[in-house]
Amino acid sequence: MNSFVKAVGVGFISLGLWSSTALAQDSWWKTAAQPYQGATIRGISESTPASKYVEQVLGPKFTEETGIKVEFEATSWDQMYDKAIKDMEANTGIYDFVYIEQDIVYTYLARNFLVDITKSLADNAKIASPDFKPENFTTFLNYFKDPKSGNVMGVPMEAFIKPYLYRKDLFDDPAIQKAYKDSTGADLKPATTHDEYTQIAKFFTEYGADKELWGTTVQASSSHPAAFYEFFESVAPTFGVYNWGIDGKTFAATEANGGQMNSAAAKKALNYWVGLLKYAPPESTSSTWDEVAGTFAAGRAAQGLVYGENAAWIATDESKSTVVGKVGVALPPVEAGVMEAAESGKGYIGYYDGGAFGIPHSSKNKDASLLFLQYIGQASVQTDWALAGSRIVMNSTYHDPKIVDQDKKMNGYYTLMREDGKLFAGAPPFPFHAQVLQVVAPFIYKAIVGEIKPDDALDQAATAAEAELVKLGYRK
Repeated sequence: MNSFVKAVGVGFISLGLWSSTALAQDSWWKTAAQPYQGATIRGISESTPASKYVEQVLGPKFTEETGIKVEFEATSWDQMYDKAIKDMEANTGIYDFVYIEQDIVYTYLARNFLVDITKSLADNAKIASPDFKPENFTTFLNYFKDPKSGNVMGVPMEAFIKPYLYRKDLFDDPAIQKAYKDSTGADLKPATTHDEYTQIAKFFTEYGADKELWGTTVQASSSHPAAFYEFFESVAPTFGVYNWGIDGKTFAATEANGGQMNSAAAKKALNYWVGLLKYAPPESTSSTWDEVAGTFAAGRAAQGLVYGENAAWIATDESKSTVVGKVGVALPPVEAGVMEAAESGKGYIGYYDGGAFGIPHSSKNKDASLLFLQYIGQASVQTDWALAGSRIVMNSTYHDPKIVDQDKKMNGYYTLMREDGKLFAGAPPFPFHAQVLQVVAPFIYKAIVGEIKPDDALDQAATAAEAELVKLGYRK
């Protein structure tokens, strides 16, 4: 969900990183691709580090081995969706593979936008690679399976959690620890509760008043869906409000009808989140996921919730980050009982994000695209891809020595993702994702700029969401 590639650069990408295992498979790929020699497949994705790796490494390597040219468009999140959806709606066939974000896949499935990969490979065994094994992927693959058939509809290309990053150098500084103890009476350590988080944010904002340092980041753009996502997918769950506060069976959003969008817990969450703005850098009301990552990398915040796809470059790339070697990683703070609910599988504490590449029904080069998606779905390509984009979609990748080494430099981000990823969850399986977002987000924007109070914002948002669900036919 992120387009910060300008901040990441591509210097780390080199064909020399390619593994010998992939080269050893040339003969199969050449043989399988023989009928499609000279074809061109076109894809579109959000401009993330993982996507840029596909554009600059995997695509050219695939072309070298198969003779099938790959044209890849890495663009903004907004443009990606706009172009891909219009192409599929009009059946024009401009794109042969598209990025499917985890939270939009249910909408695409409901509209029959995607080619069934499992069935297609079963129907044409000549292009079914022996090195493409769905069982190798983490359980994140399940988000891209048809709930009815269990068939694979997209090949995961990135997956990451949204952890709590903090400035380890500041938290470990004895002088700062003493100042914090003197000021608050508590020991300075990563927050496990919202009260602790707020207290730390307040302390560092006062401490950093003459240092261009604030207490927290807040992804609170007052005119971009990033604010909606931060609140409903990263913050509200830590207060025990799941699935955007919408009941998945009755499609109620208001508490009066059994929903949770305007519940006391949701209102407490929004008041907390909006209240953090006074401890955040001034750019926060214009910050999407890109700017939050940039703010933290620039050393302007002591802590924050930051999408994990940013973790690698923030923690290790000195050409882009001022806090290399200074980044600590932890689980987000939660309300009492929320962690226990997540551990028992009854809730979750944050967002497990990512996406896959799927083939539009309108593609004019489906078989060539199926080859490409299998090519990027080999275990042999995963490690260098993970190093470039801090994304992991296969269990085996965690154990590669290169990843183990990078994990140390990132103070255990990959370890946290492997061991505690189960505590996070993707977006709810709502086919009406985009429609509800459109009617609810404006109320979040108004709360951010102080036009209405957070409690009123959620009351109005829940009512508007229910009205939209009635209009769409989900709710009587």
